[in-house]
Amino acid sequence: MRDGKRRWPKRALISFLLLCAVACAGWYYKKTFPDVAANYQTMVVSRGELLQVVTASGQLDPVIKLEVGSQISGIIQKLLVDFNSTIKSNQVIAQIDPATYEANFIQARGNLANAKAALELAQLSAERAKSLRNDKLNTQADYEKALADLHQAEANVEINQGTLKKAEVDLARCTISAPIDGVVISRNVNVGQTVAASLSAPTLFIIGNDLSKMQIAANVAEADVGQVEVGQEAEFNVDAFTGKTFHGKVTQIRNAPKTEQNVVTYDTIIEVSNPDLKLKPGMTANVSIIVAQRDKALKIANAALRFHPPESAVVVKSQASAARADSASKSSRKSDPSTGKKEKNKSQRTVYLLSSLSAATNEVAAAEGKLWAAISCGRC
Repeated sequence: MRDGKRRWPKRALISFLLLCAVACAGWYYKKTFPDVAANYQTMVVSRGELLQVVTASGQLDPVIKLEVGSQISGIIQKLLVDFNSTIKSNQVIAQIDPATYEANFIQARGNLANAKAALELAQLSAERAKSLRNDKLNTQADYEKALADLHQAEANVEINQGTLKKAEVDLARCTISAPIDGVVISRNVNVGQTVAASLSAPTLFIIGNDLSKMQIAANVAEADVGQVEVGQEAEFNVDAFTGKTFHGKVTQIRNAPKTEQNVVTYDTIIEVSNPDLKLKPGMTANVSIIVAQRDKALKIANAALRFHPPESAVVVKSQASAARADSASKSSRKSDPSTGKKEKNKSQRTVYLLSSLSAATNEVAAAEGKLWAAISCGRC
């Protein structure tokens, strides 16, 4: 009896603790997960322009951009243009110190004069040897030696003529001229700087031909390049002009692939008009190439088609709507053998209705004026 009396208080205490734990758990759940009524967002079905685009990015550049360099080494003596200078073709834009090349030219010219004098002497010697040989006053060997000396003198003149020509060309290259009409985009040297053209020509200037006509080399991914065609319109924007949209046209899709970090892209050239010169070379352009377009399309938010009502919602269907739903379900099963598979393309946010709507549906849409698409926030 005593053991039974001792057990009753323990059982009561355990039961009380269990009830307290259940009550605390219920209070915590109620506080953490409160009952929130479904919040719906509505959107009007409207008519308007609908676009399908391929996005890419690229750099703005002049149509022709040249790097002007130097084929000779020396010290920059003069710079006749600067950044943003407008230049004409064959205009002198820089001068390299010509002192060394002038000395080489004078030396080569003197060597040529000396060679020509030696040629004259050889010609006289050959004529004298020929006359003596006709009179049999000298040996055959002397005559042949005189002819050989003449030929050697002629060759020496040609060698010195080439040396003089090379010295003349090097002297002319001390003057750097503009190859085309355009604008100086970059100047990479200063007066007094030494340029060395031992292995490759150093770049002195970068010149763009016409900044009013530019182009974008957009990197289009291989998954999208099949949709892009020459002649398609393109829109792009740059960070320098927030909110402003510029326009261009696809003029070339290059076949040479570019691979960066295992991603294959293709250069797509987009021609851009820049009459006010707002766009600068080197700007990064975010391009949208328009691959499909529908005007006055009846647009419905794509999220409305993926609407899932809450579990507590009661769905009431009219007979007409149920009949339309059954008809649409049957026709979709007949036309699409892959019914039941998940949609692969999740990037579309708006869909449009084709013109094959029934007359009754059009009449209802016209009479109502507004067709509401319900979207459950957080449940679509």
